[in-house]
Amino acid sequence: MATRIDVNGLTAYYGKFKAVADVNLTIEPKNVTAFIGPSGCGKSTVLRTLNRMHEVLPGARVEGRVLLDGEDLYGAGMDPVNVRRTVGMVFQRPNPFPTMSIYENVIAGLKLNGVRKKALLDERVEESLRGANLWEEVKDRLGRPGAGLSGGQQQRLCIARAIAVEPQVLLMDEPCSALDPISTLAIEDLITKLKSSFTIVIVTHNMQQASRVSDATAFFSLEKTGDPGRLVEFDKTSKIFSNPTEKRTEDYVSGRFG
Repeated sequence: MATRIDVNGLTAYYGKFKAVADVNLTIEPKNVTAFIGPSGCGKSTVLRTLNRMHEVLPGARVEGRVLLDGEDLYGAGMDPVNVRRTVGMVFQRPNPFPTMSIYENVIAGLKLNGVRKKALLDERVEESLRGANLWEEVKDRLGRPGAGLSGGQQQRLCIARAIAVEPQVLLMDEPCSALDPISTLAIEDLITKLKSSFTIVIVTHNMQQASRVSDATAFFSLEKTGDPGRLVEFDKTSKIFSNPTEKRTEDYVSGRFG
């Protein structure tokens, strides 16, 4: 099912500090949406509110609403664990479980969800590794440690682990920042392929990457240090990079500040 996210009046806090204020945007289904902006503007914070990872930090809280196909992820009775199963996350640095094999890494989430049937696990491992464009490279060494792969392969393994539990949305927090250019292009190609199955939101500092992989772009910024970050402009990526409405957006994407 196509999954749409509506963010309404979102404000996020770390203790008493207001990190980001009054964000309103709609993330269309089976699109790639990029969050861009200078460091400290709240883009990663907003990303983490989309699967309730923000509140894992002590004192962190959220005001406003995040709707997944009309259902409030912060509504009464909503289980954060189920939210994170539906909205998967790939982090900045590849983080395969170091003591686990490639196979065990992929099925980790499935086993947490109670899946034990080996035929189903085998099927999902191949399916997920193929989905992450990694199967041909690792199919003959599934029993070897996931941490023994190259950085780019490790990140694709983490993507395979995320999609193995069949989420509806995939969040990526600077997934290429620790990778070399060849691995970065491999991940970008993979993102383009995955959007036919998932709604994807990516945080990136790389303007070329945002313009290459995303359908829509949200530009976040802040007036001065200590102020909350705010959404300055949100539109189709082609417009943000060629004819933005806001001068601050134009200055940022053209490299005049940030």
